[in-house]
Amino acid sequence: MAPVPEDWQRGIVIVAHPDDIEYGCAAAVARWTAQGKDIRYVLATSGEAGIAGIPPAESGPLREEEERRSAARMGVREVEFLGHPDGRLEAGIGLRRSLAGAIRRHRPEFVATSNFRETWAPGFLNSADHRVLGLSALDAISDAANEWIFPDLLEPPWSGVRWAAVTVMVDYTHAVDVTATVGVAVTSLTEHARYLRALSDVPVAEQAATQIEIATGPKGGFPAERAVGFELFTF
Repeated sequence: MAPVPEDWQRGIVIVAHPDDIEYGCAAAVARWTAQGKDIRYVLATSGEAGIAGIPPAESGPLREEEERRSAARMGVREVEFLGHPDGRLEAGIGLRRSLAGAIRRHRPEFVATSNFRETWAPGFLNSADHRVLGLSALDAISDAANEWIFPDLLEPPWSGVRWAAVTVMVDYTHAVDVTATVGVAVTSLTEHARYLRALSDVPVAEQAATQIEIATGPKGGFPAERAVGFELFTF
C-alpha cells in the first residue's frame, strides 16, 4: 500500500462537525504540521445539535471553542465554521457553493475530508451529515476550479488541488504513518471534554485513547506500527 503523497505545503481538512477530525485523521494532521505544512480546518456546522440537554444556542459556541483548542494542540491556527445547520446538511448547490468558496479562500494543494460511504464498516452506519459532506467536498474541489460555476463568489477560481484524501476505516487505498503522533491526537480529542462527557461516563482521557487506538490501528500492507487509512482521489 502506498503512502499518502506529502509533496505539498498547504492543506485543508473539511468536515461536518467539531470532533470529526479528532475522531478520524487527527494523528495525520499532527504529522503534517510537524513537517511545517500549513493546515487549516473548515467545518460545515458548529455541532450545535450534538449535546443532549444543551440547547443549540449554547452548544454551538461551546463546541466551536473546543474545536479551536483542539486545533491549537495540532498547530492549526485557522478554523472556519460555515454555519450550516447541524444534523440537517443537505446535498446540493448551497453546500457545494459554500465549500467551493472556502476552497477558493484557502487555496490548498491537498484536501482531507470525511467518509461519505453509507457505513464505516459492516454494521456501523455512517451519519447523514457525514455522507452528504464528504461527497459535496469532493464535488466542490471541481467547482472551485471552474470560473463558470458560482461566478458570483468573490474569491477567484482555484485549480491547485492535486489530491483529496477521504478518511476511511475499511477499503483504504493509501495510509499515513502516525506512529510518532498518536499521543498528540489523543490530547487533541480530550479538548472536546464537554462533548465526550455527554456521550459516556467513561473518563474523557480513556475515551480519547480508545478512539485514537481504533483510528490508528495497523493497516494491512502498510509498513507502520500505527497508521491512518485514506481513500485517495487525484485531481
